[in-house]
Amino acid sequence: MASSDSKFDIAIVMPTLNEAKFIGKTLEQVYMQDYPMDVVEVVVADGGSTDGTREIVQSFKNRFGSLQLLDNHPRLPSSGRNIGVRNSSAPYILILDGHTTLPGKTLLQDMVDIFKKTGAKCLCRPQPLTPPDLGEFEKSVALCRASIFGHKPGSEIYSAVEGVVDPTSSGAMYHRSVFDEIGYFDEAFDVYEDVDFNYRVHQAGIKAYISPRLRVLYYPRSSLAGLWRQMVRYGKGQFRFSHKHRLFSPVQWLAGAGVAGFVLLGLLSLVSSGAVSLLKTGVGVYLLMTVFFSAYLAHKENHTGCLLFGPLIFPTIHFGLGFGFLSGLWDHYVKQHRPKPPNVDFDLT
Repeated sequence: MASSDSKFDIAIVMPTLNEAKFIGKTLEQVYMQDYPMDVVEVVVADGGSTDGTREIVQSFKNRFGSLQLLDNHPRLPSSGRNIGVRNSSAPYILILDGHTTLPGKTLLQDMVDIFKKTGAKCLCRPQPLTPPDLGEFEKSVALCRASIFGHKPGSEIYSAVEGVVDPTSSGAMYHRSVFDEIGYFDEAFDVYEDVDFNYRVHQAGIKAYISPRLRVLYYPRSSLAGLWRQMVRYGKGQFRFSHKHRLFSPVQWLAGAGVAGFVLLGLLSLVSSGAVSLLKTGVGVYLLMTVFFSAYLAHKENHTGCLLFGPLIFPTIHFGLGFGFLSGLWDHYVKQHRPKPPNVDFDLT
């Protein structure tokens, strides 16, 4: 934990796992900030990378003495964040993933200034999927995910507003006292640990503030398979979050209900002509909406990739979230509560 006489102003906590493609650029951008580096500590909690991430981080450790490279044995983002927070001492904490781009050189100074000016203990940031050098497919993923058809309403991660805000979707910078007040990230979460933590910040009545000056850019997935895996994990996280806090959000349950509905109609269509008609209608309406939003984005953003890839990206987002949500529900209510086989002692003599 921090001491009041810490020599650092800012702690940057970075949980990593196989981020060799991005980590060097991200760390370089950190150290190019217009802020004195002798009062900035960086704690990288690595989950056992095998792609050269650790070696890249070590090269920065040799250049900058404030950097710590620690082992994150549970290999979870939540545990990595906790390791970073616990092994740092600065009063202001910035959570930064290893695959981000800092669009300017004033992020750290802006963070400290906004903390002091507003009196907030949690700062929120927009985090659009728009770093430079994206390919056609990656840019299409970014545009689809930022659209109303591909993103949960009420989230602030694509927002340009400034002011006091509910931090649940976008909190990423904290005064250390927040952890003393509400605890740490819940390591029962493989993903969505940030949403859970920020929801607890909001429930505790801690002031949160968002500003476009704190914007950080994330890289979108570069393949449908990668996007599917990400959405399935998010869906499972949404279920765990909803169950933990006893929340029923129609938006969070919508994807799971949609997938369950299609599966149920598919099964009923084997024995019912009425179910066949309903299934055809449902599939037709969904496909029309997918094509419409893909064409709309292609026109609005002047990016023809949305027209080509959108009809694949949108179903991957929706059905990935739905499948993940149902998987979380299954794991909790069925798999977890199955009776365990009795222990049997075998006499091998």
